[in-house]
Amino acid sequence: MPLLELENVSQRFGGLKALTDFSIALEDRELVGLIGPNGAGKTTVFNLVSGFYTPSEGRITFGGRPTRGLKPHQVTALGMARTFQNIRLWNDLSVLDNIRLAHHFRLGYGMVDAVFRTGRYGRAEQKIEREAREILETMELAEFAAEQPKNLPYGVQRRVELARALSTKPRLLLLDEPAAGLNSSDVDGLIRLIRWIYDEFKICIWMIEHQMKVVMSLCQRLMVIDFGITIARGTPREIQSNPDVIRAYLGDGAL
Repeated sequence: MPLLELENVSQRFGGLKALTDFSIALEDRELVGLIGPNGAGKTTVFNLVSGFYTPSEGRITFGGRPTRGLKPHQVTALGMARTFQNIRLWNDLSVLDNIRLAHHFRLGYGMVDAVFRTGRYGRAEQKIEREAREILETMELAEFAAEQPKNLPYGVQRRVELARALSTKPRLLLLDEPAAGLNSSDVDGLIRLIRWIYDEFKICIWMIEHQMKVVMSLCQRLMVIDFGITIARGTPREIQSNPDVIRAYLGDGAL
């Protein structure tokens, strides 16, 4: 059974069809890329998978369970985490608190426990604190625990966002343009970091990325969409020489 499966998924926004009959199956421990020109529908796919949109047509299952009707936090609770093209951290909170808040979907206590500071509340908060500090250590971010993200270099903010996603202990990690805004040296570091995360956490990673250096270095297979339509599938080497892909990126004059 695939970890994640999309079957003939389409998405309409009014009269605009943003995605047409999109299908893919991801297995445990794959590293897969989704690429295409700007406006191709890539982020729409991730919004559908992570519960921000409900598909107009088709079926999405995660771990064999249909996700239609689930909210994003419920999808997260199933074992899926996501980062965004534009970093979405709580900039006025500390790095540690950003990580702690990622555990909100599995607190293990209710409002009464929080109000009266019961033993269950105390034990749960201690566990969250311990696990948050552990992921910061693992991601080499412990020195920034008390800092506010807005005061950190952009590349470090990216690592904090990844740490927050990984702290939910996902089976599938969705990376939406993780190299966006990074300089060339930071991109090289990002490639090493994603490869390390893949090996260390033994999870499936599905990424959208415009920088071909990133996907060609990391991904085992790629899927290409243009105007919401799948135009190619294959290994990085196959995709590089695919005429439909070259045409989509560079136009007819490139062939």
